[in-house]
Amino acid sequence: MASIPVALIIPLVLTGLALLVTYLVLGPSKYGGPSSGKGVVVHVLVLGDIGRSPRMTYHALSIAKHGGKVNLIGYLETPPHPSLLSSPSITIHPLPPPPVRPARIPFLLFAPFKVLHQVLCLFALLSYTLPPSRWLLVQNPPSIPTLFIASLVCRLRSTKLLIDWHNYGWTILSSTRGPRHPLVYIAKLYECLFGRLGDHNLTVTHAMARQLRLPPYKIRGPLTAVHDRPAEIFKPMWWGKARQDVLERVLPAEQRELVPSIMEGNTKLIVSSTSWTRDEDFGILLDALVAYAADPVSEITPVLAVITGKGPQKDMYLAQIAELTRSGQLPNVSIVTAFLPFEDYAKLLACADLGVCLHMSSSGVDLPMKVVDMYGAGLPVAAFCGYESFGELVKEGVNGRGFETYGELSIILRTLLSPEGSGELEVLRKGAVKEGARRWDEEWDEKVAKIMGFAA
Repeated sequence: MASIPVALIIPLVLTGLALLVTYLVLGPSKYGGPSSGKGVVVHVLVLGDIGRSPRMTYHALSIAKHGGKVNLIGYLETPPHPSLLSSPSITIHPLPPPPVRPARIPFLLFAPFKVLHQVLCLFALLSYTLPPSRWLLVQNPPSIPTLFIASLVCRLRSTKLLIDWHNYGWTILSSTRGPRHPLVYIAKLYECLFGRLGDHNLTVTHAMARQLRLPPYKIRGPLTAVHDRPAEIFKPMWWGKARQDVLERVLPAEQRELVPSIMEGNTKLIVSSTSWTRDEDFGILLDALVAYAADPVSEITPVLAVITGKGPQKDMYLAQIAELTRSGQLPNVSIVTAFLPFEDYAKLLACADLGVCLHMSSSGVDLPMKVVDMYGAGLPVAAFCGYESFGELVKEGVNGRGFETYGELSIILRTLLSPEGSGELEVLRKGAVKEGARRWDEEWDEKVAKIMGFAA
């Protein structure tokens, strides 16, 4: 009698598997629209916040500008770029928020559950909810489960896969979990395997393109380096009433009394955009500002530092800033934080005297988009320089200065913000304007439009 249920179960299981395979293979419709030019359908996928994904935003806008129809997929945590909302050729498809890990559940136990949730959401959306597309443009990282789902859907729907490599997912995971964590090893194998399945690959630097040809990646398909370039919203702002109006609007109320001093050049305005994560050591900037405040130059040239962005370590650093201020270690230095709409952020950069970038590349071959935006606004930068690809963007003494320690940054601040350093700061500003002159549209039209069939 015990064999009867088994005899019934086995055929049911096999039938269920057969139906599932048939459903996966025959279910999703295949793309049959135009392969190039106007009317081409493109899915743009970012498994992150669309509002904080400028490069993928610019991709979507460029495709739409060339007559493509874009389905932009991602999380809606912050307001998207206004042009995305106004474009009739772009439709945003928000992903449901991922489950949040309860504090009592270990990461290793929770991670598979989160990934499964993402797999189901992405596969249903890309395979059945959305129409088939000619191209699926995917941001990497995150790699898991994006690359697997994207490659599977592309095979099922006769879609071409275009992977845009911003960095490596496994190196970011290694920076938070440690290089010997088992998930880091798995993530590396996964990324190297599925990263080879793209029909074409874009990279943010030439250094990354070279590295992807080598072990352990061994990508044999086409690779094109497409540097981040500023969008048209980032423009230099010549000094005058326009600058004053912006400062009076975007600065916190308690700092607006400094606007006349900033306009006269007596107080210097520095801006730093941060994600408040471990890959940006904000402590370097804090320590450098403490050192600057202890120097006599701060009495001559006070500083207002505006820090923009959101992230997990923000509260921790706000507590440190409050303690430094309370203990009198920041005389003549004011530090404020803000999270601004895209347009106001662009104008704030154009009003500043110096930008500071704390990005530390986990791979050594990516570049910070925030520096690109600063150059678009004509803002010279002081940036962390301890990685291979740094020189592809920042030219020492031409459009910016590099540092690796808080001591080096404090020297840069004292040099450039003092009255004696005004000439050097102006040289760097002119270099920033020149570097920012080449815009995203030029870079995209020259390199990506041809790949996707929007140009001959």
